[in-house]
Amino acid sequence: RDPRFPPVRQAELAGLGVEVSVLLPDEPAGGLDDLDPVRYGVVVSDAAGREGVLLPGLPGLVEAREQLDIARRKAGIGPDQPVTLRRFEVLKFPEKG
Repeated sequence: RDPRFPPVRQAELAGLGVEVSVLLPDEPAGGLDDLDPVRYGVVVSDAAGREGVLLPGLPGLVEAREQLDIARRKAGIGPDQPVTLRRFEVLKFPEKG
């Protein structure tokens, strides 16, 4: 029931796989220079309590600015609003087979 995606159809089930991402503890990030969307996920938050999270290693996402923009949109935070940034690494466990 994720509003960002249509429901999975019965015909798609056989082609799906599972990957578990374990988020490691986050740490402060001072700005874009501290982000690397291949290595780090990002958490953006604002003074109103809105928060957006984006995992690392998303296909095609290699620019820190784009990573930050997507996380802001997910949180409903405008591009010029001040935010606090945190970054984190993940351990990925893909389904075998």
